[in-house]
Amino acid sequence: MTFSDIFKSGFLENVGAVSLLDMFLAMGLSFLLGVFIFFIYKKTYAGVMYSASFGVTLIAMTMVSTLVILAITSNVVLSLGMVGALSIVRFRSAIKEPLDIAFLFWSVAGGIVLAAGLIELAILGSVFIGVMLLLFVNRKGSATPYVMVLSCADAECEKACDALLRKSVERCTLKGKTVRKGCIELNYELRLKGEDCSFVNAISELPGVESAVLVSYNGEYMN
Repeated sequence: MTFSDIFKSGFLENVGAVSLLDMFLAMGLSFLLGVFIFFIYKKTYAGVMYSASFGVTLIAMTMVSTLVILAITSNVVLSLGMVGALSIVRFRSAIKEPLDIAFLFWSVAGGIVLAAGLIELAILGSVFIGVMLLLFVNRKGSATPYVMVLSCADAECEKACDALLRKSVERCTLKGKTVRKGCIELNYELRLKGEDCSFVNAISELPGVESAVLVSYNGEYMN
């Protein structure tokens, strides 16, 4: 068969279409897989603001991928057209969290594998990925890092704050110092002794301390 035979109506008549049973089965399984991915995304989300629309997008991406692959596998001519059409699609939405990229690829890959008929691979692979994410994404380290910002009036206040801070925490590292007329701002990276943060109150009561702020830090955002 030559390339020109592809565009003959006789060839189109011989192309097998997807049965209704296979269609409903594939779309139903893709929906369930998308819901599972959405559930894992919701449980492992660690960003600043949770986006429910992105979670729904994961379900839609899984189903759309299944729909596209079903169409491609049922009709060679249609597959050529889809390849050309999808190649010009561009997305401009910014990905705020690096882990969101993994969920997007997971949704697309899950839909493709389901539509290809590899149902066991899609289910077992998704379960394995979901368990891995649940175990490692929200895993807490042995010591949560904190950042403390102090505003002091003078050098004596700075020394007093530094001495009290180093006695109250497990580890203390000075990361930055800003000096302005009548104000000294200090930035520390801390490791606390347990969950006790009462030393912040003690530091704020020292003479010359204008403010004392303690926030947790994970390398991407503060909360």
